[in-house]
Amino acid sequence: LNQLVDISVRECAVSHAGQKEEISRTCANIRHINLSKNLISSWETVTAIASQVQNLETLNISENKMKFPHTSSTSVSSVFSKLSVLALNQTEITWTEVLRCAPEWPALEELYLTSNNITVLERPDNVLQTLKVLDLSDNQLLGGNQLHLIAHLPRLEQLILRNTGISSIYFPDAGFGYKTKMFPSLKHLAVQDNKISQWSSINELDKLPSLRSLQCHNNPFMDTEKNPETLRQLIIAKISQLEVLNKSEILPAERRGAELDYRKIFGNDWLAAGGNWNPEKNKPSEEFLAAHPRYPFLCLKYGAPEEGELKGQQPLTLKNQLLTLTIRCPEKPERKPVEKKLPESMTVQRVKGLLYRLLKIPGSELKLSYKSSKLEGKEVELDNDLKPLQFYSIENGDCVLVRW
Repeated sequence: LNQLVDISVRECAVSHAGQKEEISRTCANIRHINLSKNLISSWETVTAIASQVQNLETLNISENKMKFPHTSSTSVSSVFSKLSVLALNQTEITWTEVLRCAPEWPALEELYLTSNNITVLERPDNVLQTLKVLDLSDNQLLGGNQLHLIAHLPRLEQLILRNTGISSIYFPDAGFGYKTKMFPSLKHLAVQDNKISQWSSINELDKLPSLRSLQCHNNPFMDTEKNPETLRQLIIAKISQLEVLNKSEILPAERRGAELDYRKIFGNDWLAAGGNWNPEKNKPSEEFLAAHPRYPFLCLKYGAPEEGELKGQQPLTLKNQLLTLTIRCPEKPERKPVEKKLPESMTVQRVKGLLYRLLKIPGSELKLSYKSSKLEGKEVELDNDLKPLQFYSIENGDCVLVRW
């Protein structure tokens, strides 16, 4: 027992600390303890157990219905001085109680608080300043403004807000094209299974200075576009620094394709709102810029969309005809053919972006061609990244060949 570093007594009916110093005498080297789903009824019991573990780094006391202190501790004890990971899921703790206990956790980096009926947040003053990961999933927060109260945790890198009922996100301290001072270190944000209904909240995420990864599945704003590929492209184009979307890496080729497509898809809207190829006459309306804050930047990056690109541009809401195609890698026979349904209006550039992810190909240059099911033996190269599949007369049942 003296050599044990990691111990789990989950669901073992543990209710108290036992005899004084018994744990420290028998298990002196413990660093990680799982006490979840036991019969611990108070935070005092947790402290009594932890006080016997000198180098405690990880503590899971989830699924214990506990009473927490009613007042803040006046003297900071050294019991949790090395604790870096704490899980308090399903313990009925409130955010106020978290802040009361937090002075005891001077080195805490990860805090898990799922399913606790936390509805109201308060600003953490001089506590939780070392926190890097915070999970508030399955707590019904009362309004998106609550997030502003935890927005100044200086080291917070990962914020998990799955199923918290939030319906909007905004950072009023920064205009579009500028970065917010809120969440200065936030790299990973998870907001799936929520009530975010407006694309404006996605526009706001471009203001986060460090954001690199986003999970946003199952939100009402996603119902505005039926094609999942187009939906992904829109999010990528709206958030400039994003590198991972819904756990799938965004490669440079996919970003370029997404931004070029975005510029073209909304080109007619840009013209109708006062956009112009002549810089002196280019004055798109405030409404257009609010809906598409990155559009001027994309025009600077790639040039304004040409008139020829915008002719016959289908409205985004129109359902494009889907082609059922077989994807093969002729030079990699070990890879099995894959069947995919793709819109005929999808550009070659976007098809490449999809294939990078689908086939998990490293960052090599892809070469695409196709074989018609009607013309035996004839192979046609897809040699223009900006052309849609329909330009090449690809039809249902044809085979796309991928080489790299």
